Amino acid sequence: MPVEASSNVFRDAMASFPSGATIVTTSDASGEWWGFTASSFCSVSMDPPLVLTCLANNAQCFPAFAQAERWNIHVLQHRHADLAMRFATRGVNKFEGGDFEPDSCGLPILPDVSISLRCAAYSKVEGGDHLVLLGRVEEAAIGSEAPFVYFRRKFHSLELDDEQVADARSHSLARVGADDATLGPVVFELDMGWV
Repeated sequence: MPVEASSNVFRDAMASFPSGATIVTTSDASGEWWGFTASSFCSVSMDPPLVLTCLANNAQCFPAFAQAERWNIHVLQHRHADLAMRFATRGVNKFEGGDFEPDSCGLPILPDVSISLRCAAYSKVEGGDHLVLLGRVEEAAIGSEAPFVYFRRKFHSLELDDEQVADARSHSLARVGADDATLGPVVFELDMGWV
């Protein structure tokens, strides 16, 4: 079926592609925290370690991210479903009642997520009605719980076996350098818009 700019076909097709969900956070020049929910997230390069996520041009947090030099990406677990919905909603206090803490740069970071990545801005590219944020991963941590999957506009849990849980627990916050293989086999393939 042909895809028109105003058609729901593309949106429905992307909703049928399973992805994870992330919350991306930063702060503006005054120190105010900003964030959004995104399922458009993927790895780009291992050397240097790059990931991308996409932000709608009409998002309230767009100005903060358009100027940001750093941001944090959090891959969410099923217990974060309400938080994911809150960060996808306009006009709400996204950080109220959350467990976010300031990192060493003052940016909000959420502990106990499946994966957290601290990123420095590598490039920002216009992509239609979105801004593509390409970040260089400087620190990565892997939690002990599996992320959830967003599929056909619903959240679904994943189950880990005992060996996978033990492997995840062996990872801790790690600095990522040009000659550092800390990311090892971790590959992120969660690339489609929040639909």
